[in-house]
Amino acid sequence: MPPVRFEAMDVFVARQPIFDRQKQVFAYQLLYRSEDFQTAFNAKNDMIASAEVIGNTLLTIGIDNLLCGKKAFINFDRSLLLGGLPSVLPPDILVIELMPTVEPDPEVLDAGQRLREQGYALALDDFASNTTREPLVGMAKFLKVDVAATSRPDQQRLLRAYRSRGVAILAEKVETQEDFAWARDAGYDYFQGYFFARPVTLRGRRIPATKFTCLLLLAEAQKPEPDFARLETLISRDVWLSYSLLLYVNSALFALTAEIHSISHAMAVLGESGIRHWAILAALPELAKDKPGELVTMSLVRARFCESLACFTPARPNQALLMGLFSLLDALTDLPMEEALAKVHAAPEIKAALTDTAAPGDPYRDIIELVRHYETGGWNTVKTLAGALGIEIARIPETYADSMLWAQQALHATFRKFNTRRHVRYALTGELRILWEDRAGKEAVIQATLMNVSVQGLQLLVAEKIPVLSYIRCNEPRFGICARGRVRYCNYVKGKYLIGVECRGGTGWHPPAALG
Repeated sequence: MPPVRFEAMDVFVARQPIFDRQKQVFAYQLLYRSEDFQTAFNAKNDMIASAEVIGNTLLTIGIDNLLCGKKAFINFDRSLLLGGLPSVLPPDILVIELMPTVEPDPEVLDAGQRLREQGYALALDDFASNTTREPLVGMAKFLKVDVAATSRPDQQRLLRAYRSRGVAILAEKVETQEDFAWARDAGYDYFQGYFFARPVTLRGRRIPATKFTCLLLLAEAQKPEPDFARLETLISRDVWLSYSLLLYVNSALFALTAEIHSISHAMAVLGESGIRHWAILAALPELAKDKPGELVTMSLVRARFCESLACFTPARPNQALLMGLFSLLDALTDLPMEEALAKVHAAPEIKAALTDTAAPGDPYRDIIELVRHYETGGWNTVKTLAGALGIEIARIPETYADSMLWAQQALHATFRKFNTRRHVRYALTGELRILWEDRAGKEAVIQATLMNVSVQGLQLLVAEKIPVLSYIRCNEPRFGICARGRVRYCNYVKGKYLIGVECRGGTGWHPPAALG
């Protein structure tokens, strides 16, 4: 019997942050559903397929990229629980979230007890008063309460009854800042929902000077023809922006032979597109200073996700990027969305899409709706919107994963301090041939220019784009290099692509004794 193949289109995952009482990210809910897309795969009938989907989702995308060191809450029905699927992930990462349909029969209780003894944490989803699931509580570490569907008196009774038993109580469907404030005061330990993205409307609130400068920077940088003199003035008047720009342009993303020390020189090196990119990375964290840090990451993920999806539609990718970036602008500024968009002079198509005034069928409206539903696991709506936009459904999961990786790498590159690299890089220039292989198994041999080298990394300049996470092989005795590694970044620089390759097994190269 030939082996069963599972195509990439079956791999769907989205993540939603779970916050603690200080609004710090505690874990991510990984939204996985077998009920949707039944034509491709049915978890209840094929346990191997279920294990393959979750395994591909986490191991192909990468646990580190997806979870960033946090725990993963994943929904399990009875068949997944009893089928041994939890063992796919280690207990220090996985929280097994039992769906409301899981009844406490002897088999379930036995499986839950074994998992608990192995170190796994269990959570009960949609826990409510007068529940028949009481026998499961003794094994659970988390109880999740739907605050939108449970009255506040009932919530208070649940909190009194179960917090004293050492169970952490998580409020889900927390939609507003007022909901969050009430839930925190009531005694909930963790919170899940979009409360951080829907702030209290405070009309006329004064924006702090630095935040206002960041808004002006975004507005000017995103114009079709930005005024470089005005940009230089805005940056020069703000210490943080000046520092950030010089830090960015002197980072490892650019193969510069000498350090840049002036704002005007830095802007000339970056050029128009580079300035736009840097402005986003510099302004977002400043706007989010008093907000949950997840807002910055989520804004960048949405920006890249929208931009990538737009490439398959009539929408303009650069405008789609801004739409994703600005989709949380109300939360970042504590202003109504319409007012916040006015301050950054957003284009009419972006305003219409983000204020729900776009006409049905508008590509920008459909793209941002697809992104929002993907984040919350609304796969049926994602499928419908993808069809309307003409996007192959198989492209969406990988595009989302790449967007998350891009956001993390962008933030890391922007704010990494000087000289934090574990292995010193040495300038070493010359032409060599490399073989690269992407995650789909595609291979190609191309010419590359070596820019610098360390004992565990290479920086190369190539003529074509090489996707992040692609494998690179290089065997060049002239330079003493025999290496295999993965691409960490790929940036367009003056007509070519600058790539960084991490070789965990070493590059084979060692600095001459004179260099230390």
